[in-house]
Amino acid sequence: MISKALQKTDFAFKLSSNDYRGVIIGSSIIILWLLHLLFLLSKPINFSHWSTYLHILVQTHLYTGLFITAHDSMHGCVSRNTRINKTIGFVSATLFSFNFYNKLFKKHHLHHKHVATDKDPDFSEKGFFLWYFKFIIQYLSIWQIILMAITYNILKLFFSDINLIIYWMIPAILSTLQLFYFGTYLPHRKKPNNEHFARSPKKNHLLAFLSCYFFGYHYEHHAFPATPWWLLYKVKETHPESITHERGF
Repeated sequence: MISKALQKTDFAFKLSSNDYRGVIIGSSIIILWLLHLLFLLSKPINFSHWSTYLHILVQTHLYTGLFITAHDSMHGCVSRNTRINKTIGFVSATLFSFNFYNKLFKKHHLHHKHVATDKDPDFSEKGFFLWYFKFIIQYLSIWQIILMAITYNILKLFFSDINLIIYWMIPAILSTLQLFYFGTYLPHRKKPNNEHFARSPKKNHLLAFLSCYFFGYHYEHHAFPATPWWLLYKVKETHPESITHERGF
């Protein structure tokens, strides 16, 4: 099995105790998300200009970065300092539409423990839309909806409704589609025939980053879950044989 061959090597990309790159990268995503959002909320919308749609895509990508940062925190990949690691993960999860970090932590580790089984909260053998609906329901709670509603009503005292909808709400929804499609549906559909039931696309680091912060390199993530997202491309380069699973995507 390829994964066993990978594990026999000493080449594992993990953070050392004095490596602060994860903190810097995670904090930068949070700050960029916030600054870009504040800029957009105070900017008049021009639906006839292409920059409006580019800003939506950028904000969507930054939203996805929040979740990826929270995800890395769940694997201890942001910092070796437990308190710093969890704090950044908690902040990222909260900014991502008031997701509850502890709930995400529990369900995500169930995914790794029971991948592609009935006990996997992220897996379904239904079609794309039913699977996506199940995926959202697993993580959505009434408290999130209440907190989002309260926040919306506070924010609209300072910003216009249309800006909040276009730049705060829509990117959040689009990012769930981005995360689901590239980080769950493509890697796990049709249960790939390997020990992690996961597949990856062929090596293309630019597309991998733009699609989902290298999270599309999903077989590599399951083989090396302690590797932060920004080092997964190195795993791909070091072990190119992992692209052979069902010819990638």
